[in-house]
Amino acid sequence: MMASYLAIFTFIGAAVALLFAVLMAKKVLKFSEGTEKMKKISASIRQGANAYLKRQYMVVLVFFGVMFLVLGGMAVAKLLTPYVPFAFITGGFFSALSGFIGMKIATASNARTANACREGLNRGLRVAFSAGSVMGFTVVGLGLLDIALWFSLLKFVFKLSESEITSAMLTFGMGASSMALFARVGGGIFTKAADVGADLVGKVEAGIPEDDPRNPAVIADNVGDNVGDVAGMGADLYESYVGSVISACALGVSAFKDNGISAMALPLLISVIGVICSIVGTFFIKTKEGASQKQLLGALSRGTNFSAIVIALASFPLVWYVLPQGNWKMYFAILAGLVAGVLIGQATEYYTSDSYKPTKNLAATSETGTATIIIGGLSVGMMSTLLPIVIIAICILIAYFVAGGAGNPSLGLYGISLAAVGMLSTLGITLATDAYGPVADNAGGIAQMAGLEEQVRERTDALDSLGNTTAATGKGFAIGSAALTALALMASYVDKVKSIEGGAEQIADLSITRPTVLIGMFIGACLPFIFAALTMNAVGRAAQSVVKEVRRQFKEIVGLMDGNADADYASCVDLCTKASLKEMIVPTIVAVIVPIIVGIVLGCTGVVGMLAGATASGFLMAVFMSNSGGAWDNAKKYIESGVHGGKGSENHKAAVVGDTVGDPFKDTAGPSINILIKLLSMVSIVFAAVVVGFSIL
Repeated sequence: MMASYLAIFTFIGAAVALLFAVLMAKKVLKFSEGTEKMKKISASIRQGANAYLKRQYMVVLVFFGVMFLVLGGMAVAKLLTPYVPFAFITGGFFSALSGFIGMKIATASNARTANACREGLNRGLRVAFSAGSVMGFTVVGLGLLDIALWFSLLKFVFKLSESEITSAMLTFGMGASSMALFARVGGGIFTKAADVGADLVGKVEAGIPEDDPRNPAVIADNVGDNVGDVAGMGADLYESYVGSVISACALGVSAFKDNGISAMALPLLISVIGVICSIVGTFFIKTKEGASQKQLLGALSRGTNFSAIVIALASFPLVWYVLPQGNWKMYFAILAGLVAGVLIGQATEYYTSDSYKPTKNLAATSETGTATIIIGGLSVGMMSTLLPIVIIAICILIAYFVAGGAGNPSLGLYGISLAAVGMLSTLGITLATDAYGPVADNAGGIAQMAGLEEQVRERTDALDSLGNTTAATGKGFAIGSAALTALALMASYVDKVKSIEGGAEQIADLSITRPTVLIGMFIGACLPFIFAALTMNAVGRAAQSVVKEVRRQFKEIVGLMDGNADADYASCVDLCTKASLKEMIVPTIVAVIVPIIVGIVLGCTGVVGMLAGATASGFLMAVFMSNSGGAWDNAKKYIESGVHGGKGSENHKAAVVGDTVGDPFKDTAGPSINILIKLLSMVSIVFAAVVVGFSIL
């Protein structure tokens, strides 16, 4: 009976989230796109984004086809259940769909946001935030829908036990993570190649403003905001969301063997309640004209904080009534995750917002040139890793011990997974505050290209600067939850190995002094660096081609710099598309192949060591890169507001170079690493039987 109610409530949560996303989309589409020129520019951006995603999905389709055959072969060989290949496909499909829907509304709302800013700052904020809400609630709605469909199918049609259900459901996380990595890496390479090319040649060499229509890379830059920061981010946070929920379900079933359905119910019901709280929180977000960055941040914080407080209050009765008696302390694990998420967001805000000292001091380093602002940005990013690691460490300790980990490690691990669910329970509104940023950025570009009033550009710049901070905060949430989810998935891997014949003996000794564990840790710790190097080099190579093309057009198109001729925007879009589709393949293949190779050579213990090393170094690397990039970007925006010489000054040129270094940090390599550490775990779980049966050591 409880299983039936659980399926119904999960379907209701999915329906409510998706219905709210539809209502928000209709609300946005009622606003005017503005002048004919604004409509034309928006249509060009939309056309470029659609063309890129179409070509990206064709490449991804080949990868998923090959993986389906591989997993199907393993199922025939009895190394996997027959549901796994299909779960893998649906995970990838819904992850891609989340990003696609978010991108469609973002490209439809950019001109509408710019036009709304002609009427006022608050109106512009509401349009951009409503567009972001479509992304946020689409992600949680599709995530809950995917989980509800598979749970219902496996429970009521195929009559599987709870442990068999969670084992099969874990594998659609691999599909979601694979798609997310393609989307994040490919989109990140596209957007940063265009951004770097546009900034270095346009702003630094030619001395023309950002988003100037004379810049041939300006449309590609705006397309990139949508395919990277929207479509990529949507796929990314979809897999974070479903990964945290299904890992909690799996560990709950392991911890409560006699009452697994209750343990599965708790994370799902928290997620459903989180949808309701997030919806209510959206109505608290508004601001006044002429608001400062601090006041704009406060406006968004009101909504997110309200949602977090309500879910914190609602979680206690859920724990009390759903879990077996005597487990009410699990509530504090959920609370620890919620508080940790808020604190990580505030720490990220402190290090990346120009309302605080780190970014203001970074802007001041531009007085002595490019080298010092780059050194300063690296320093800010490195220092910013301290608070998140302390917050996550305290969260893990609290979640583990209040859940009863001292007496029963399985309960402690379930507590840690609940903390990850708590952190992402308000993802609907958290992602909305993140996804609105690229919309505001596009709106600023359209305002510049369409020649709108200076006041409009000032308003879009204020929203864009705020978007840089909320985007960094969103990445902080994703990275923090990735660390907790990766720990939970690591525990799920150990459970999976123990459930395979002969696996318990192979994984009995996980001591750090065991050579295979130690070697695995070193390999795992190295992986985020290799992955970052691959993605950074990809951006560099792609950006070089854009820089050369922009220089060529400035030189060869007569009258372009005088505004008497049109730039060839399509050529830059095509260059970015070809480069990103080519360069995204190797990093993703590395993430899939390495866990299998490590497992075959070093065995299950080597895989556990690899997962531990990758989680530790990946968490720090992702925080460092994301916060460095965010600080550089907002230092540039801070200078553009009129301090340290303002736009066009030598200080500004130094800040632009710093920002171009930070772009692939914060939008390509950094956010991709949190997907990497979870994909490594997912692949390890799916191929556990292969490792147990065929490992050398």
